[in-house]
Amino acid sequence: MSNNSADLAKNIKKAAAKLGFAAIGFSAPVPQPLAIQRATAMVHEQRHGEMHFLETRMEERADPSLLLPGLRTIISTAISYNYPLKRQPGFPKISKYALIDDYHRVVRSKLEALLAEIEILVAEPLHARITVDSSPLLEKNWAEEAGIGKTGKNTLLKVPSAGTYLFLGEILLDREIPSSKFTLPNYCGSCGDCLAHCPTGALMEPGKIDASKCISYLTIELKREFTEKEGAMIGDWMFGCDLCQEVCPYNQQTSITASRAFMVRKELVNISTESVLNITRSGFRALFYGTPIFRIGLRRLKRNARAVAKNSAREKNI
Repeated sequence: MSNNSADLAKNIKKAAAKLGFAAIGFSAPVPQPLAIQRATAMVHEQRHGEMHFLETRMEERADPSLLLPGLRTIISTAISYNYPLKRQPGFPKISKYALIDDYHRVVRSKLEALLAEIEILVAEPLHARITVDSSPLLEKNWAEEAGIGKTGKNTLLKVPSAGTYLFLGEILLDREIPSSKFTLPNYCGSCGDCLAHCPTGALMEPGKIDASKCISYLTIELKREFTEKEGAMIGDWMFGCDLCQEVCPYNQQTSITASRAFMVRKELVNISTESVLNITRSGFRALFYGTPIFRIGLRRLKRNARAVAKNSAREKNI
């Protein structure tokens, strides 16, 4: 049992480290007007594409206590999936986060274990809610508020020693956990490699993205068929895109590596467009079940593969 607030925060951080989290921090659910302003501006400027869910539940984004009555602390966590990956040239690319088991399940399981540890430490009943990209919560904003990271020019959270290849997750708690924190510096400095290497212009300026032009959005979130222009925009990315992370110098010097909970499905690393285009529904399920790719379904994956194959043929003919 831990009654002292400082000791409680320290012991929770120890438990999180043992579970493989790269970072953890605590924040009070105070108003975040600037974050809400950015979120509403994205919708108003129609930079959210066809992700209509971003247009709703803005009240809960502004006031997370609506997600958990009696909310007093938001626990923000980050876990790394920055594993080494070697791709063979000539094959379509799949984002690193999709070559492993679906992070929703893995991170939620870790957070459930962490919550169990917290309940032992406080030795009293707690009301809590776990969220892993599943609630209208401004995750990056609360992670910054908790002092575990800083949003970079590519709009992704950078965590000291861990970089940006991260999954975020939160525990909403009805108990106050005060913790000393400090404002992290801007790790990007004068670097603009991510903006320079974004092939579609989705990164409009530092920290501002037009999701409708983002390859990840096009290959994952967009449900309809591509226009000719959209199909050409995805290049050789069949699912997701890691370009703004691959060129980030900060990701080349991380000391915190991927959690052991994430095992690469090697059969997916160098899969051909031909294999995807010829796969059956049962084959799709056998190969992709349990990964983020399974969520978009076979129709959209084949749509992506057709576009990549067309782009590849066009490149060969130039």
